[in-house]
Amino acid sequence: MAETTAVRDGAGREAGGFAYEERPRMLEGVRAYGLIMVMWVRSTMAYRASFVMTTFGNLAVTAFDFVTILLMFSHVDALGGYALEEIALLYGVSATAFGLCDLLLGSMERVGRRVRDGTLDTLLVRPVPVLAQVAADRFALRRIGRVTQGLAVLGYALVTLDIAWTPVKVLLLPVMVVSGAAIFGAVFVAGAAFQFLAQDASQVQNSFTYGGTTLLQYPPTVFAKDLVRGVTFVIPLAFVSWLPALYVLDREYPVDLPQWVAFLPPVVAAGCLALAGLAWRAGLRTYRSTGS
Repeated sequence: MAETTAVRDGAGREAGGFAYEERPRMLEGVRAYGLIMVMWVRSTMAYRASFVMTTFGNLAVTAFDFVTILLMFSHVDALGGYALEEIALLYGVSATAFGLCDLLLGSMERVGRRVRDGTLDTLLVRPVPVLAQVAADRFALRRIGRVTQGLAVLGYALVTLDIAWTPVKVLLLPVMVVSGAAIFGAVFVAGAAFQFLAQDASQVQNSFTYGGTTLLQYPPTVFAKDLVRGVTFVIPLAFVSWLPALYVLDREYPVDLPQWVAFLPPVVAAGCLALAGLAWRAGLRTYRSTGS
């Protein structure tokens, strides 16, 4: 690997032994995120027994969500007109998508705490995008347990469901997981931006992230149509799993929409990320430190 050298003519900045030359802002942020993430992963792997136990504990705790659904089906044959295997597909997609987002961006909820105690100032003086630093801060590899649990339920659904598979449906599965993670990521970033104003709003953010994934684990038919419209047209969480998954299941969506909207998750994800980026920049500009 070529040695990185500091640029002394003002085109680059040196920090922590690494030189940050002029490059597209996004690439610089991704590189910084990767470096910080690797640092935390190495720190975690120094105590491997602890890592294994905490990862297993994370997996077990999140598994109780699906156990709750299993207990429901011990008394009923269908929930909102959906069989267990169909709900398992909705659950697996939303849980996996959220797990990936939580793994990569779960630290965003700490922004309010940093704003209150003034520790955000230390991130502002470093030659690294603040968003990358906040997202990678205290990267918790143990959260991979949530991803594993979601994939296990998704695998169960795919094995047990009798689906008329087509190439389009097969391709739609990974697309909805990746797009869903991006949509949740946009909600994480937008919620963090809101904390610049509210400062103590992490639970408000959690209501849309953790609460959103819980909502999507159940079929839309069990909720009021106004709520379904809200998570379709206002905060488009329905594009994480409901809309594309119902296309895979050959089910109709409770809100009258054309079938092609099932293929919009990547477009919706891109739009949400763009808006979240604007919100983050606006929130960061309002930051005035604690004065201490």
